[in-house]
Amino acid sequence: MSRIGKKPVAIPSGVTANIADGTLSVKGPKGTLSLALADDVTYDVQADGISVQPANDTKRARAFWGMQRTLVQNLVTGVTDGFTKKLLITGVGYRANAQGRKLKLQLGYSHDVDIDVPEGLEVKTPDNTTVEISGADKQKVGQLAAEIRRWRKPEPYKGKGIKYDGEYIFRKEGKKK
Repeated sequence: MSRIGKKPVAIPSGVTANIADGTLSVKGPKGTLSLALADDVTYDVQADGISVQPANDTKRARAFWGMQRTLVQNLVTGVTDGFTKKLLITGVGYRANAQGRKLKLQLGYSHDVDIDVPEGLEVKTPDNTTVEISGADKQKVGQLAAEIRRWRKPEPYKGKGIKYDGEYIFRKEGKKK
């Protein structure tokens, strides 16, 4: 039994949800998001919320139940509040600069790394060692953050690289004389 799946997803005021052609679309102040519906789960949109129930008693239906409810919750949260990931850059000479729809990174390579910001996302650099990615789609925000982090993962000896805010980097002791 899914404990998460039992709870209906609350729909705040200013948000509308409807099901058409096998997709659930949620519209709110931050935009519109949609989700392809799974066959093993039934969805019910009511005035107070969206309830998700397994269509049958198979193992696959029970496995999808909680995940699909969480995906619906992410849609509602995305169109109301949005999602934000914060990256911290550590290292001498490492810096970031947002210029319109591009993010320019200097990460110790012989060239600058230019990353195009996808449509629907916003990238800010409050200072030259912090990158804030925000948008309505949780998957797109996390994917862009992972692609930026991939250019210089944090290393365990000096801690240089790009890390998520709040991420703990396990530090190792260097060579001894």
